[in-house]
Amino acid sequence: MKNRICELLGIDVPIVQGAMQWLAVPELAAAVSNAGGLGIISAATFPGEGELAAQIRKMKTLTSRPFAVNISLLPGRANTEKAMAYIDAVVSEGVPIVETSGRSPEDLVGPLKAAGIKIIHKAPSVKFAKKAEGIGVDAVTVISFESGVHPGMGDATTMIQIRRAAQELHIPILAGGGIADGAGMAAAMALGADGVVMGTRFIAAKECPIHPAFQQLLLDGTENDTLMVMRSIKNVLRARDNPSSRKLLEMENNGATLEDILTLAAGKITHTCYQNGDTDHCVFPVGEAMGLIHEVKGAKEIVEETMREAEATLDRLTAAWKS
Repeated sequence: MKNRICELLGIDVPIVQGAMQWLAVPELAAAVSNAGGLGIISAATFPGEGELAAQIRKMKTLTSRPFAVNISLLPGRANTEKAMAYIDAVVSEGVPIVETSGRSPEDLVGPLKAAGIKIIHKAPSVKFAKKAEGIGVDAVTVISFESGVHPGMGDATTMIQIRRAAQELHIPILAGGGIADGAGMAAAMALGADGVVMGTRFIAAKECPIHPAFQQLLLDGTENDTLMVMRSIKNVLRARDNPSSRKLLEMENNGATLEDILTLAAGKITHTCYQNGDTDHCVFPVGEAMGLIHEVKGAKEIVEETMREAEATLDRLTAAWKS
């Protein structure tokens, strides 16, 4: 395809892999990039600047195609210093694209653009997407209610948010939330998106570094098997319904503190479970798109199948409209 997002990022098809902590590693990201989409490495997966730089160099041995690094911008001095160290690694290693998420990336736009790096900012609402456009990012990902990870405090769905974003914004828009196949991609683009971000779909990729027990848990689930947790601390997460997410929701309803919540939802706990296959004792972020996923496939096959289905969907609609 040739459209605004493909031309901006230098990719062949407007499919972006979500930046999932612990899972968005070079092996998965390179497979997506080699298939023509945009693979993303999550900086938060790695403890510091040196480890991230090493993974970027590894990524370059696996693909010659464009890729991105996601940098989560959290409040607090320590988090800001860590983000800036990641930025140093990104600049020094010549990464072509950075995706930011969390707080406003206003203080990073100048340094990143001076290094020739394209900036995508991930926003949970049209309001924040417009702010990102105003400070000069090159594109935005608008994440909606159906999404896993952090869909924001609002309850607006992709159907509404992407249409509103297309009416309000002038820069390219990626749609995230509830998209796992070509029909969803075609729908998002019909609403005005330039491309899509798929996170949950790529958990069920052969290259995803997660224990097969979690992939099976995803395949066994439906769109009704998720819970919204961590709303009490304004850091909403959509998670697979399991003993830990149910317990966490109960704790929140009973006034749990942040320290209480972290006993179940700390990232290190999730990482350990991802490795050993313990699907009960961690909070497993997934989106409602889980209900559309029925098989583990290679990332290349996922990208190609999504594009074929999107094209077939648009052809079917065009034929019906002309008839």
